[in-house]
Amino acid sequence: MDIQFYGANCIVISTKHVRLVFDDNLADLGAKSITKDGDVCLFTMPHAEQVKGAKMTVDMAGEYEINGVNVRGIQTRAHMDTEQERNATIYKVTAGDVRILVIGHIYPKLSESKLEDIGLVDVMLIPVGGTGYTLDPTGALRLVKEVEPKIFVPTHYADKTLHYEVPQQSLEDALKAFGMEPKETTTKLQFKPADTSDTTQLVILEKA
Repeated sequence: MDIQFYGANCIVISTKHVRLVFDDNLADLGAKSITKDGDVCLFTMPHAEQVKGAKMTVDMAGEYEINGVNVRGIQTRAHMDTEQERNATIYKVTAGDVRILVIGHIYPKLSESKLEDIGLVDVMLIPVGGTGYTLDPTGALRLVKEVEPKIFVPTHYADKTLHYEVPQQSLEDALKAFGMEPKETTTKLQFKPADTSDTTQLVILEKA
């Protein structure tokens, strides 16, 4: 299973049999969509239209079995939701013995029941850009400590090639707030359980 980052909160998880594309809103940010015909497109916030050419478009909670990969959508409060609203979806992807959690613009506090729903996680991808639009480094790190993944990867930070609706903090500022040295910087993460330690490690995914 390969994990690649395309900027903003756009993540691609690929196996031999399926390509899962998360939050491909790149065209709205002045870049080019990376979705291909036959992809499965998933969005962490409501997305009204089916993506042209996609095998499936998902933007809500539910259980999805796709070519041997299990995807579970968990509804939760978005960062800018009121206390009663639940407009965000977290996705847990399980393929074989690898478990990946894709976080979007969620409120920086998960209930015990949500944490139980999430369960064990190997790789967690989480926004860090802050400025009131999404999780800031402090909120992101708090969730990382609660979920306790083996690896976490920051997403949705300042990018000169993208035109965000709300300016985002830089990755450099996020790293300072984390107070952690990255285990590695790579353009493609191929997670192997045997390569991890007992403590959560930080990995930087460069744009593919």
